[in-house]
Amino acid sequence: GIVVLGLNRSHAKNALNKNLLKMMSKAVDALKSDKKVRTVIFRSEVPGIFCAGADLKERAKMHSSEVSSFVSKARATINEMANLPVPTIAAIDGTALGGGLELALACDIRVAASSAKMGLVETKLAIIPGAGGTQRLPRTIGVSLAKELIFSARIVDGVEAKSIGLISHVVEQNEAGDAAYRRALALAKEFLPQGPVAMRVAKLAINQGMEVDLVTGLAIEEACYAQTIPTKDRIEGLLAFKEKRPPRYKGE
Repeated sequence: GIVVLGLNRSHAKNALNKNLLKMMSKAVDALKSDKKVRTVIFRSEVPGIFCAGADLKERAKMHSSEVSSFVSKARATINEMANLPVPTIAAIDGTALGGGLELALACDIRVAASSAKMGLVETKLAIIPGAGGTQRLPRTIGVSLAKELIFSARIVDGVEAKSIGLISHVVEQNEAGDAAYRRALALAKEFLPQGPVAMRVAKLAINQGMEVDLVTGLAIEEACYAQTIPTKDRIEGLLAFKEKRPPRYKGE
């Protein structure tokens, strides 16, 4: 039930170009309706790098109209990731800058190695984050601190990222260079035993509820809760509890 999407554009530090965005979008689209998928982990297969952001070499060759289209595609692809119905985890074992950090911010949970480097550095190039960074970073770490990081284009390591709430877990890097991925995998395994339908509607309730007032949010929770009542999984969960055994959920 755990799907791992690995970035592997090693010669360009996993920089996001047209082709990589197209591949990512196709992969995410295939996962949307696959009921066997329970958790998705985004990681890099390139040592020391998560994603260096947009491919500036490719962008330099684009006409201004192409740049706008490219940024819109990047934003749409990252939004598709954010809207996956199952839990998503970003395993940051290396550098995540610009669009790379925006990609991680679109995940439900972020895990990073203490040596990882993260930052929205677009203002150095006289532009701003264009794939969700100005919206997701303040929602993650607070408005004032998000402004500070974006205004300064500051890069933080895993320890500081954990202290400001940018990531949920920080781990010491190992010899294999995949400590964050291993921690992400352990988290994903914690999610697996839970009811699949419940996991999907819990994510929906949280995501929608965070954008509205509390009264409306509680109404959203009520509507989402109602979706779990008629499921076979709920009946199996109650039966397993009564019989003191692990439940055998089928996502129904």
